[in-house]
Amino acid sequence: MNPKELIEIITVGGALVTIVILSSFLKGKYRKISLSFAIILWLVFSVFFVVRPIWIDAQITKKVELLKPYLEKQYPNERWTITTVPHRKEGFKHLNPYVISVVFENEPAVTYYFWVKNKNNISQKGLSTSKNKHYLKHGDVKSTAE
Repeated sequence: MNPKELIEIITVGGALVTIVILSSFLKGKYRKISLSFAIILWLVFSVFFVVRPIWIDAQITKKVELLKPYLEKQYPNERWTITTVPHRKEGFKHLNPYVISVVFENEPAVTYYFWVKNKNNISQKGLSTSKNKHYLKHGDVKSTAE
């Protein structure tokens, strides 16, 4: 489990336990209201923790679809492979799932990292390579899409 997720679960659990303990000191309808609030809060956060990975997958798919036309415009007649972070698998949860990796076919030793905010705001945020960076073919990407 990712440390961020653990902190979120501990925080929500702590809030729920606090509400339940405080409700034990209340009487009558106030006890019922606070226990009802705790149950509703538990349901909301349960749905949140289930839906969030699905939402992230949908956003990543949308961003990849926005990146494809940008790459076609910036690098016509070239081929590339787009990969994303498998954020649901162990060992990858610490990585930002919204950063999209692109490896060009004519430059296989270099991985370019793109950030897609919307169709008009796509930028290259970094790269990784073992080659000399002076010989990169795709390193001069404009900061925003035109």
